[in-house]
Amino acid sequence: MNELHPLLIALLAGGAAVLLGVWGYHHWRIRRLTPRRPPPVPTPPGEEAVRLEPVLEVPMAAATPAPQRVLSERIDAIVELRLERSVSAEAVLAALPASRRIGTKPLAVEGVPEGAPSDDWQLVQPGARYARLRAGVQLANRSGALNEIEYSEFVHKISHCAEHLLAAVDFPDMLDVVQRARELDRFAAACDAQLMLTLRARRAAWNPDYVTQHARRLGFVPGPLPGRMVIDAADGAPLVVLQFEIQAALADDPELAVLREVRLILDVPQVPAEAEPFARLRQLGAALAVAMDGWVGDDAGQPLSEEALDAIGAELQRLYDRLRAADLPAGSPEARRLFS
Repeated sequence: MNELHPLLIALLAGGAAVLLGVWGYHHWRIRRLTPRRPPPVPTPPGEEAVRLEPVLEVPMAAATPAPQRVLSERIDAIVELRLERSVSAEAVLAALPASRRIGTKPLAVEGVPEGAPSDDWQLVQPGARYARLRAGVQLANRSGALNEIEYSEFVHKISHCAEHLLAAVDFPDMLDVVQRARELDRFAAACDAQLMLTLRARRAAWNPDYVTQHARRLGFVPGPLPGRMVIDAADGAPLVVLQFEIQAALADDPELAVLREVRLILDVPQVPAEAEPFARLRQLGAALAVAMDGWVGDDAGQPLSEEALDAIGAELQRLYDRLRAADLPAGSPEARRLFS
């Protein structure tokens, strides 16, 4: 029996080593599959940690913006309602249709206030009186070109408005308007671009809180929808959008939600070229990749090299030049309306 004692010890040691190895492997797998979460914030002595439930932030009401011109000969079909006498804003608004849309296209009505220069067109605002009045429907947007049915609806609704205001109105020929709309739509389709960088986790997955924490450090703030954060340009328009799965953002327990990728999006026609949005997009992608142990690729899952990103930047500059040559520079009010 004494001769077997060393053998038993060796077998027991070997079994313990196997069990230890299995335990270590499973522990590694658990850490590998558990989404990363931000480190806990220490609670000051004497204070209890309180879990804050997510809420929808509603901004405080801002001051009423000054009236401004919206309609543009470049992207709208515009008709003037020739008035016999000045009319109040209340009369105009009462005569307009309840919806300010014609099919999928925005409808706008502008007036020249009494005593203002004859070309000082402004959106109709309550409390004013107008010596001139005009209406317009957008020729194209990302839903497509204004079609014959939509133009007929515009004619019908504005004719009804003119009748109530005792105004005369002449409409351009339908075929000419529809042809203009199609040409503008073809141009827009050729110049539309939304760039997207996909940031993927190298090893451990993330959770929404982990992503949000790192994004805030780079200047992102929560957007209007769950799963969206934005960095705004100087004029308040979104410069770069960070987006991840809405289901993860709305999970009952966000700490257990798993994210293996997030997207950085640049809506090219919406942001002025002078803001250098593509350079900012690249910087943000690289910074987040380092901070969250990820890598940057395209939507198909292929890594994007610096050379590939440089080529995209060069193509983007040519797109900016085309928009500028067409008098629709990126970030201008007309471009934002056309590419919406």
